[in-house]
Amino acid sequence: MNLKSNRIYLREAVETDTAFFIELMNMPGWLEHIGDRNIKTDADALCYIEKSLINSYKINGFGLYIMCLNDSHKPIGLCGLVKRNTLDLPDLGFAVLPAYEGKGYVREGSEVTLQFAKKDLKLDTLLAITSPTNKRSQNLLERLGFSIVPKTDYDAEGEVLVTYSLCLTDLSI
Repeated sequence: MNLKSNRIYLREAVETDTAFFIELMNMPGWLEHIGDRNIKTDADALCYIEKSLINSYKINGFGLYIMCLNDSHKPIGLCGLVKRNTLDLPDLGFAVLPAYEGKGYVREGSEVTLQFAKKDLKLDTLLAITSPTNKRSQNLLERLGFSIVPKTDYDAEGEVLVTYSLCLTDLSI
């Protein structure tokens, strides 16, 4: 798996990434737009890593990956694909630590993920979901070529989500 751009690379999460997940999943943007996953301790984070990420790599052949800087190997966010029971197709997911917002890292990670989905996974279509208030993510999805799907989805708490779709066969990557 070579998920890399000029400035970042994506790698699978491992059991020693607990501190990173505690930091990321408790930042204000995550809590506001994704929701509280109750990841407060190393044990909580380890359970999340094993059940949600490592399990997805094994079962689906993909998952959310840790986005790291090429030069320092510092983890700065997540980017990858999620297979949810509530959606027919995998969806693109991403989050980044506040210090790295607005610097193009999420776009780079998303582009690398789209290439992986098309070339390696041979997927034709990807979805993405956001909360209606997450304008920053919506803008990025639209810049990547995603279009709004006129349907209504709900998250676990019953909040309405905006659903996007992207036909990968139309991408020249």
